[in-house]
Amino acid sequence: MLRAGQPGSLAVLASTLLLGFSVAFSLGQNDTEPVVLEGKCLVVCDSNPSAEGGVTSSFGISVRAAGAKVAFSAVRGTNHEPSEMSNKSMTIYFDQVLVNIGNHFDLKASVFQAPRRGIYSFSFHVVKVYNRQTIQVNLMHNEYPIISAFAGDQDVTREAASNGVLLHLEREDRLYLKLERGNLMGGWKYSTFSGFLVFPL
Repeated sequence: MLRAGQPGSLAVLASTLLLGFSVAFSLGQNDTEPVVLEGKCLVVCDSNPSAEGGVTSSFGISVRAAGAKVAFSAVRGTNHEPSEMSNKSMTIYFDQVLVNIGNHFDLKASVFQAPRRGIYSFSFHVVKVYNRQTIQVNLMHNEYPIISAFAGDQDVTREAASNGVLLHLEREDRLYLKLERGNLMGGWKYSTFSGFLVFPL
């Protein structure tokens, strides 16, 4: 027990109270609210902490690297689809990356691979080549279709189809676009595919 007359006792008491207040403040924050520190580090208060992707203290505070930022956006600048490259798998290939933070979008395979468990947002936009035809594009998640975009007006030549979704992904899940039917317009970046990590879990 500290006595007021002891040297430095007030400083020690003040430090103890400040530490207790800081811990209480950290534990009281929302589970998904990050505290940004100087440098490349995030402190995330988590009532059910996991060691995945970071170091977790006994107070329920997870420290994660700022490299957890994930975002990509790819465009298709040349040739129609399907092409010689895609006529077997019907994967839609992209030839230019505008954004690839974290380098988790493989341009050659045109596949995004999730680096960690979390909630991700994806969107895509395509344009058909000919009138009197229908196009359908699926967003594929580990070989299974999740959402589709459809355009089938027989009187419109350059009809577009778009869609977007939020997904709960596990680490190493793979996402790509598949052309189910029809032909896509090549040329100047008519087809796009984008995604980003909303927050980790």
